[in-house]
Amino acid sequence: MLKRLRNKSSGILTAADYKKVRFRVLYWIIIFILFVAVLTAITPILWLFISSFKDAEELTSTPYHLFPDAFDLGKLVEVWNMLDFGKYFLNTIIVVVGAVICSVFFNGLLAYTFAIVKPKGWKIFYGLVLGSYMIPAVTSIVPLYTQIINFGMINSYVPLWFMFGANAYYLIMFKNYFESLPKALFEAAEMDRCGKFKAFFTVVVPMSRPIIGVVAIFTMTAAWSDFLLPYLVLNDDSMMTVMVKIYNLQTTMGSVQGFGPDKLLMILTISILPQIVIFAIFQRQITGSSAAGAVKE
Repeated sequence: MLKRLRNKSSGILTAADYKKVRFRVLYWIIIFILFVAVLTAITPILWLFISSFKDAEELTSTPYHLFPDAFDLGKLVEVWNMLDFGKYFLNTIIVVVGAVICSVFFNGLLAYTFAIVKPKGWKIFYGLVLGSYMIPAVTSIVPLYTQIINFGMINSYVPLWFMFGANAYYLIMFKNYFESLPKALFEAAEMDRCGKFKAFFTVVVPMSRPIIGVVAIFTMTAAWSDFLLPYLVLNDDSMMTVMVKIYNLQTTMGSVQGFGPDKLLMILTISILPQIVIFAIFQRQITGSSAAGAVKE
């Protein structure tokens, strides 16, 4: 790290600044604040993971013990089989896959229209998309739910898929990336008599894998953790997602024989593991999403 600081020539603080005592003090203060922030963020997750392996007596023991007497992985299998949790995971995967497809296809296609095709009046529609940022998502729940009922889509995954197919944030990410693509490619496609719609799949999509990957990851994590709309739409127990099932278990905990607070903590641990794994695998794509549109011609 010190070697990198000595060779640092860009940013708010350069290598020359680090030679001054006050800037070094400021640097280590920032590092300390970031360390405290990271510790604050991961402490609840670590506590949940450790506590999920305790039994009901250990959770309320006096004096309190941070670690369980034993880390028995068999408890994970026991809870999984007790609740038949595999079907709820499968339901959530169905929702996630459909949401990713709709998010990438619809947002990407509309962003392509705004960034490359630019038909007459496109700025008006783009302004409406930007204006949607000012509307809290919660305020749209009532009209959205009313339309879902009118179309007879209760106990259907389709509205959960389409919800991610119209996202202003993803659309803007796509648009900024598409505008950075070399214009010569589209000119060559036009000379080869490649239509606008065909150019999207043959030219844009192959060159946009980085931004497609970022949007897919964001959509995946958002769809996995989504609760409110699935709770309103999915009333059938056999179709519930993981988050909705966990909420129902929490409210009806006493009705399931042998299911107590310790089992609930284990279910919560199981539910967050996929998102942790996804972030660990695709960390570079997620943290580098701000630079996704930095391609130059």
